[in-house]
Amino acid sequence: MDFRNIAIIAHVDHGKTTLVDAMLQQSGAFSDRDVIVERVMDSNDQEKERGITIYAKNTSIQIGDVKVNIVDTPGHADFGSEVERVLRMVDSVLLLVDAYEGPMPQTKFVLRKALELGLKPIVVINKIDKPSARPDAVLNMVFDLFTELGANDEQLDFSFIYTNAKQGIALNDPADAGTNLQPLFDLIIKVVPSAPSDLSVPARFQPVNLAYDKFVGRMATGRILEGTLRVGMQVTVIRPDGSRDNHKITKLLTSLGLAKVEVQEAFAGDIVSIAGIPNINVGETIAEDSDAVALEAIEIDRPTLTMDFLVNNSPFAGREGTFVTSRQIRERLDRELETNVGLEVSFPEAGDVFKVSGRGEMHLAVFIETMRREGFELQVSQPQAIIHEVDGVKTEPYEAVVIDVPDNSAGTVIEALGKRKGEMTSMRSENGSTRLEYSIPTRGLLGYRTDFMTSTKGEGTLSHIFSHNGPHKGDIPRRTTGSMISGFDGKTLAFALNNLQQRGSLFIGPGIDVYEGMVIGTSAKESMVVNPIKGKHLTNMRSSGADEAINLTPPLDMNLERALEYIDSDEYVEVTPESIRIRKRYLKEHDRKRNTPKEK
Repeated sequence: MDFRNIAIIAHVDHGKTTLVDAMLQQSGAFSDRDVIVERVMDSNDQEKERGITIYAKNTSIQIGDVKVNIVDTPGHADFGSEVERVLRMVDSVLLLVDAYEGPMPQTKFVLRKALELGLKPIVVINKIDKPSARPDAVLNMVFDLFTELGANDEQLDFSFIYTNAKQGIALNDPADAGTNLQPLFDLIIKVVPSAPSDLSVPARFQPVNLAYDKFVGRMATGRILEGTLRVGMQVTVIRPDGSRDNHKITKLLTSLGLAKVEVQEAFAGDIVSIAGIPNINVGETIAEDSDAVALEAIEIDRPTLTMDFLVNNSPFAGREGTFVTSRQIRERLDRELETNVGLEVSFPEAGDVFKVSGRGEMHLAVFIETMRREGFELQVSQPQAIIHEVDGVKTEPYEAVVIDVPDNSAGTVIEALGKRKGEMTSMRSENGSTRLEYSIPTRGLLGYRTDFMTSTKGEGTLSHIFSHNGPHKGDIPRRTTGSMISGFDGKTLAFALNNLQQRGSLFIGPGIDVYEGMVIGTSAKESMVVNPIKGKHLTNMRSSGADEAINLTPPLDMNLERALEYIDSDEYVEVTPESIRIRKRYLKEHDRKRNTPKEK
């Protein structure tokens, strides 16, 4: 068969998954009985809720006699390591760029990897229907980016096309009136080379992604580089350390539209999933010949952030969760390592504090959210950047940041990032909007997003991606406010909260159960212990403020990401299936004494 393997790469919200939807619909991948939903490739619940692609997934379409395998890749920076691996099993990429925003940090990152692998991208300028669209200017920006990243002459001579993914239209000229994606399909067949398909040699296969099936165990996904794989075939697994062991393929799946179809054999050039090797890992070589040469190992980016996972021991522990013990958390972490190759876990020999490291706050937050939806209760600590020491010199991860804000907010953002040790690399203003580009330590971004949204009144966008490891920048201030901490157990009362909201912003409303040490809001100055359950003292005398109405400001919605951004080093986020709470690890003794009710 003739296989063409492509990956679609783009920044978050540039329309990548929407384009895949349109390609599937117009290629006849859906039958009359299929119920077609928006962003059909985002099958995970969190992907649907967040509106982003988290996990790389592959599908296929049939264009004439050609099978085109399409890999939909994550657009968020924290899942960039998946994109890197996926590029190893394709022959070209569709580089999708917003017709107004142009290239963004994730665009640069994945394009650099594609160019280094020798791939020749097809540039797709999407959202040309936007009133603010500037497709020609964006195309020039993309060409400049190719030049900046060291593209060779052949790569600089890239093909390009314009699309409106939402309407399912592709155009060779933005001034034309299109009706479908046929010009894009034609371009793929013309430009994307056929996958090498030598069936005369023994099979070799390299996994780039892992999945888990409760019936067959760990499954490996990748491209068959040579030969033919068959169910029941004896294969040799070659590890990076040179060791070899033998296994038998028990299941073989290939993509047919959205469906995963079980087949008895698959051929070189196709992208498949195999089962039967319980301890297979990304980058290892699976070969039919026991004396085969190992393929080049795939290097996986190391984590940049770490945090502690531990048993929930708050006064409300065990009220909502099903899995609450240290043993259950350990087993769940061990199971996650089966498929989440960007995650690292340090299991203690003694104690119940697990050090979990990932590629960023979103990477870790998605995993924690998955655990709470499964019924787990746990506590997690403040995320910390991983500091390395090389030849006695401390180094830390840096992020490349692109910020778009209204002109009148630029000064506030520049001042804030300056305090967080950020270095501006570019600044330009156009049509009332300023684009700022920074290089900043990962520590400097931790906890900044909430302040950013406040200072820009929600009108700014902030994108970032890991750039490099650089010199340690010393102390970086993270939070300028203190916490408002409950000193009592009980239910909150509107009377008490009405007085407290004058001192800061609250996280909770009236009628909420609280306990001593629970953080219920921010304090404008230093942290303070307060009484949120205090009621109005009743007497038979009429006071001057008797008829004053209580007018409570709606509390801040502290979801998991905001809570992780907010907490300080002496606080935990308490995660349960129904609640997200913040608590102090301990209260100072004088605070406990001060909040003990006095004897009458």
